[in-house]
Amino acid sequence: MDELIDILDENGQATGRTAMKSVAHQEGLFHPTVHVWFYTKNGKVLLQQRGKDKDTHPLLWDVSVAGHIGAREDIALAATREVAEEIGLTITVNELEKIGVFKSVQHHHAQLIDREFHHTFLCELKVPLTNLQKQESEVAALALVPLTLFSEETWGMANPSKYVPHDLDYYKTIIKEIKQRI
Repeated sequence: MDELIDILDENGQATGRTAMKSVAHQEGLFHPTVHVWFYTKNGKVLLQQRGKDKDTHPLLWDVSVAGHIGAREDIALAATREVAEEIGLTITVNELEKIGVFKSVQHHHAQLIDREFHHTFLCELKVPLTNLQKQESEVAALALVPLTLFSEETWGMANPSKYVPHDLDYYKTIIKEIKQRI
């Protein structure tokens, strides 16, 4: 779905401009996104398998929930909206714990350049996996994976063809932050 989004400069600062998401991707304009990583107290992380029809990284495993922030939309509210849309879970802003903003640049092809600043949150998953309802157009599957396995497969890149190729430091930060909370 195309939507109006804010355009940022290379340092993540608002420029005052907006553009359609498709234009931002086509022209490689920086813009904000949200990432929400869910974890359980017994040491598991919720992963999302991207839908088979996604423009980027179809069927690879990725962050629990991710999405674009609408123009002038509150960042935390965008995160709760995306959670509701993608996995059918209602959470409050107070349940989110922001752990950072990560710059990401990925050149997929000439007409699709992702230049994003991921506003990244952690949130404890307090319901069973069976209570989640995946958005069929976005999400192929959901899985709770032991944090140790996720760590081995991403830090050591033991299984690089399984996951979206985020920066190694990004994965390390996510894993360290979740470990501190379990």
